[in-house]
Amino acid sequence: MIRLHHCPQTRSMRSLWLLHELGVDFEVATHAFDKSLRDTSYLRLNPAGRVPALEIDGACMFETGAITEYLCERFSPDGLGRSPGSPERVAWLVWVHFSETISQHTAALTQQHVALYDDTMRSPIVMKLEAARVGKCYAAIEARLSESGSYLLKAGFSAADISVGQAVYMARHFASLDPYPKVQAWYDSLTARPAFVQSLPEAGARLYDKPFYAAWEV
Repeated sequence: MIRLHHCPQTRSMRSLWLLHELGVDFEVATHAFDKSLRDTSYLRLNPAGRVPALEIDGACMFETGAITEYLCERFSPDGLGRSPGSPERVAWLVWVHFSETISQHTAALTQQHVALYDDTMRSPIVMKLEAARVGKCYAAIEARLSESGSYLLKAGFSAADISVGQAVYMARHFASLDPYPKVQAWYDSLTARPAFVQSLPEAGARLYDKPFYAAWEV
């Protein structure tokens, strides 16, 4: 049995997309993005009170990077994954975990634009700095695609594209892809995949109520 604990438009979307790409049987337990994640019953699954949590064969995992590595090793070691000994193993690991570099900046921007409920609590300086840092991440992806081609790895689509692609999906709410044509083309190809579309939130179940949040002027 595989059960994913998920909140729409959060990092757990990364695991949801991967499960759809793998084509395995699984269940989704959808949670509200609120204090209910701090309930004792949920903290047994993820002690940080965050999503995702993945129940699988009597065990429970959290942290998207760990979930990605385990699911790929188990179900698609040389398809969506790259097994130890593969010449692309190092690059695969790097890009799978680079998604968290993007996500930490997006999380800071989400706090500033969405979570803080009063304008006096928000910082235009933090907004601008974090949006600029997302831009630097885009530039790193642009440089990589200039070397690797259509996907992050030369051998083709993998869970590295899922991990980074989902992080970019979130980051686009705060930093435009317009200056990065290779990233835009890559992102367009990813978001056309049926498994990506399956992982999108239903109407009314979104964390972000706007497609883009511009940084304030200081």
